[in-house]
Amino acid sequence: MTALNKNQITGSPVDLDQRRDFLIVATATVGTVGIGLGTWPFIDSMNPSADVLAVSTTELDLEPIEMGQRVTVVWRGKPVFVEYRSPEQISRAREEDTAPLIDPETDSARVQKNEWLVVVGICTHLGCIPLGQRASEPQGEYGGWFCPCHGSHYDTSGRIRKGPAPRNLDIPPYQFMDDLTIQLG
Repeated sequence: MTALNKNQITGSPVDLDQRRDFLIVATATVGTVGIGLGTWPFIDSMNPSADVLAVSTTELDLEPIEMGQRVTVVWRGKPVFVEYRSPEQISRAREEDTAPLIDPETDSARVQKNEWLVVVGICTHLGCIPLGQRASEPQGEYGGWFCPCHGSHYDTSGRIRKGPAPRNLDIPPYQFMDDLTIQLG
């Protein structure tokens, strides 16, 4: 039997360095892919489910709403008041921009299109639903909405004018899909 020298058993030092580098890169790559595949289901579980996404947005067809009419739609379990305002209502709301307001905000900052007012129909005091959506209900001293629980009065732009409510009726996130359709959420 012949004696083997060290290079025949283990290979050259250059070969060992290349083999070690390859094994380190391959192990790191497999480990990274494995961690990614293992954490993806966890991260994906944080996304909202299909039923939650279905109620997160609401579309409203504005065509059947007549000028001066107010309608209520439900979005995320909350009432949203949508009003098709007449030119007189718009001018009244714009005139009241300079009135002393508890929560100062101009009418133009509260609407995307002058004729359409969209507000969340929940009083900002204690969460009651203000009256004023129907013609037979009291609309308060300023022609907007009246909260019978504690006497808050809102104007035609949904701004708090009198009473304990600390701020205006909230504006939900919405966008016009076209001239006669809005999407809430």
